[in-house]
Amino acid sequence: MTDASAGTPSAPARLLTGFSLEMTGKDVDALHAAQASIPQGTRINVTYLGNEDLPMRVSAAAAVAAGGFVPVPHISARRLESQAELEKYLSSLEEVGAARELFVVGGDPANPLGPYPDALSVIRTGLLPGHGVRGVSISGYPEGHPDIGTDTLWSALEDKIQALEEAGLDASITTQFGFDVDPVLNWLQDLRGRGVKAPVRIGVPGPAGVKRLLGYARRFGVASSAGIAHKYGFSLTNLLGTAGPDRFIQDLAEAYSPAVHGEVRLHFYTFGGIKATADWVRDYQDRH
Repeated sequence: MTDASAGTPSAPARLLTGFSLEMTGKDVDALHAAQASIPQGTRINVTYLGNEDLPMRVSAAAAVAAGGFVPVPHISARRLESQAELEKYLSSLEEVGAARELFVVGGDPANPLGPYPDALSVIRTGLLPGHGVRGVSISGYPEGHPDIGTDTLWSALEDKIQALEEAGLDASITTQFGFDVDPVLNWLQDLRGRGVKAPVRIGVPGPAGVKRLLGYARRFGVASSAGIAHKYGFSLTNLLGTAGPDRFIQDLAEAYSPAVHGEVRLHFYTFGGIKATADWVRDYQDRH
């Protein structure tokens, strides 16, 4: 809602300012279809999946840049088989004007395919600035990680922030998605209490079918009990329905305090498709 007398945006609408989106290497056609719904200059992350190759990833990042958006290609450390592969990827991104911003993550493989066991090892190569990289986003886990202890997660995050500062790179954090605002707010407060001032993008699932959302939640270790589902706004008894993040964003906006939680934006995981998510954001902003 807006203040009718002043015409000012509501708290949820302000929180959506500068939101970012996510796409895979296979979503170039979907990006073109969604282009009219996405504000120019929007950051769009491009994933680094095991079933995609270098040309596909680079083409997707190039399409983002060509559309007037800011490409944020992912680097999955544990999927890299060699330093040569990393250098080739960085050079290829630089050639298409898509290397300025990166998201560096450890990745899924249980055993690294090459010399990089985690995101920190990629950052510490010293290769990123030489290929035009100026900013790096790293992962945050408000609900923890199913395979990594809490103390280890915090230590790794702080080490990565320090390494980025030492490399002269701008640091930011993008969190895993969730359905419950409380862990997010607690995590943000803990983060700022540790002296980390980097801006944070809170992961939010875009509108999608309930069954699909729950499937992703199980895959990534996100809590989705009946109570949390009800709080988010969908019912576990109606798996055929769809759900959007209206209530999550409303609750987050009402409790968010810049003085306590620092700089925060939203990052949408486009489980229901990039156009459906972009349309939802545009309509939500219009309503508020």
